[in-house]
Amino acid sequence: MSANSKEKKAEAEELEEPLSENEEPTREGSDNLLEEQHKRIEELNQEIANMRDTQLRKAAEMDNMRKRLQREREQIYRFAKEAAIEDFLPVSDDLVRTLDMMEKNNPDSPYLDGVKMILNKFDSVLEKHGVSRIDEAGVAFDVNIHDAILIQKAEDESVESGTVLQVVENGYQMGEKTLRHAKVIVSE
Repeated sequence: MSANSKEKKAEAEELEEPLSENEEPTREGSDNLLEEQHKRIEELNQEIANMRDTQLRKAAEMDNMRKRLQREREQIYRFAKEAAIEDFLPVSDDLVRTLDMMEKNNPDSPYLDGVKMILNKFDSVLEKHGVSRIDEAGVAFDVNIHDAILIQKAEDESVESGTVLQVVENGYQMGEKTLRHAKVIVSE
């Protein structure tokens, strides 16, 4: 064999030989590098998920706080409105009593129409704010809107027990809430 063919044979054998020791760490290094990169990607994905979860929780917390503040504002407004209206209820009662007395004692008084107009205006203002007067006699006694101050036998035997015979002092409701119970006399 010539020297040229020996060199070619040696080169061919080198190509068929397993990787040398110098090349193996490079492959292991690239495998380790890939593995580290995958771990880092997983860590970053976990960090993103944690931040997203934290952000969603903060947004939900802010939404809940905004709703709670809105409810508190509405509640404060409702309480203030109820308190103001309750302060005016005695004025309404005085107007009703004045009108009743004027109709009984002096039905021809020129002031009677003026008092009626004032009472009607006052009632329309109360109605505008959802307030209604509880002043009906002859209805069944209801503990939610009536306060019995006296129980007595009815003059008419056909009146059932537990019927409102007379309203001594008017009550008032705002929507479903009773601002003041009507003081009534109830049949026995």
